[in-house]
Amino acid sequence: MPAGLIKKAVLPIAGLGTRFLPLSKTFPKELWPLLNRPVLDYIVEEVRDAGAKEVVFVNSPGKKIIEDYFKPDRKMEKVLEKRDKKELLLKLKKSQNNFQNLKFSSVIQKKPLGDGHAILQAKAKIGKNPFMVSFGDDIIVSKVPCLLQMARAFAKYGQPMIALKKVTPERISFYGVPRVEKIGPRTYRIKEIVEKPKPSEAPSSFAMPGKYILTPEIFKYLEKTKSIFKGEIILANALEQMIKDGKMVYGYEFEGDWLECGNVSGWLKANLFLAKKHPEFKRFFKTFNE
Repeated sequence: MPAGLIKKAVLPIAGLGTRFLPLSKTFPKELWPLLNRPVLDYIVEEVRDAGAKEVVFVNSPGKKIIEDYFKPDRKMEKVLEKRDKKELLLKLKKSQNNFQNLKFSSVIQKKPLGDGHAILQAKAKIGKNPFMVSFGDDIIVSKVPCLLQMARAFAKYGQPMIALKKVTPERISFYGVPRVEKIGPRTYRIKEIVEKPKPSEAPSSFAMPGKYILTPEIFKYLEKTKSIFKGEIILANALEQMIKDGKMVYGYEFEGDWLECGNVSGWLKANLFLAKKHPEFKRFFKTFNE
C-alpha cells in the first residue's frame, strides 16, 4: 500500500491528566499551549501532513471542549469583525482553515482502562484499512512528519509499525523497550517488548514514543488481551502477543526530536525547545538571557 493511502488516524485523548493537577481538573492537558498553539494542534497537524483525511478522537465524556476547538467559531468571528480587529480575525480564520479538509469524529471511552482499550473503542470507525495512532503526549519535530516516515516504511512491509527513538540508560526504565533485529535503513523487526526494564536488563536502547501504524488485526488481539492492573488493556501486550503468534511487527527509528508533554517538566522543556527555534520567540530569549 502506498504511503499516502493511510487515511484514518486514531487519537486517544481520554486520559485524566492527573500529572497536571490541579489545572487539569477543568482544562484538558491536550489544549495546554505549546507557544501559541495547543499541544493537540501539533498532533493533528502531523497526522494531516502524513496523509490522514479523517481523525477519530477517543475522548472522555467531560472533554467536549477539545472537539469544539477544531470547529469554526462564527460567534468569535462576528465579534472581531464588529470591533474591526482585522489582524486577529485573519489569524483566527487561518487557524480554522488549517484543518478544514479533515473530517473529525469521536468515540467515547467511558473509563480510563488503558491505551489498548482506548484504541479498541475506535474499531467501528476504522473498517478494514490500516490506520495511524498518535497519543497526545508526544510531539515529534522533524522535516518529514514522523508518521509519514513510518508510512513509507509500512508501504514496503505492510505490517504494524512502531516509532522508535534511542534514549539514555538513565531514562530507559520509563518506557516499553523492544528487542530488535535490524532489517533495513532505520527499520527493525520487533522480536519482544519489555515494559519498563531495569537499565541492566533492557533488550535495546530504544524507547517507543506514542506513534504507531496498525492494521485492523490489532482489534482481535486487543479484544482477547488479558486485562492487567485495574482492568486495563495495554497496546504493548497485544503487540507482544502478535509477535508470540509469529506475526511480523516492525519498528522505525524516525528522524527528528521527541518532545514529551506528558508531565509538567516535559511540557515546560518542550515550550523552551520550540521557543528557541521560533522566529518570533527566539528573539525574546536572546533578550531574556541578557
